Amino acid sequence: MNNNDIFKKLRVALMLRDDQIEEILKLVDFRMSKGEIGNFFRNADHPKFVECGDQVLRNFLNGLVIYLRGTKENPKNPMDVIAIHKKEAQPKEFREKKIENREKTATTTAPKKKFVPKKQVKKEPIVEKVQFKNGKNKK
Repeated sequence: MNNNDIFKKLRVALMLRDDQIEEILKLVDFRMSKGEIGNFFRNADHPKFVECGDQVLRNFLNGLVIYLRGTKENPKNPMDVIAIHKKEAQPKEFREKKIENREKTATTTAPKKKFVPKKQVKKEPIVEKVQFKNGKNKK
């Protein structure tokens, strides 16, 4: 597994866009354009593919710590930051439908019925005892 694979997996797991990655790198004074960042995520056989160096990944990880946790003077809760990314990553229509469905189910919920176990019925065997004759004589 190389640095590009690690970078790709972090990007997908944290639902980061190129502009957010650019912002993270700026936190540690490491400037890269969106195009340069996009080249790391290309296929290895693509002509514009660029191998991600140790320095880029190191700066990204250091910036990611600051981005998620904040600084000593201004700490953040990492789960809050990730929750914000989740909301931004979902399409707007999907979020609106999800909210509408929640409102509909909250207003139109019927009282739940009590669980009543079914009566057990003894099943009769489908196939009766059958003797097979394979051509062997039993003595």
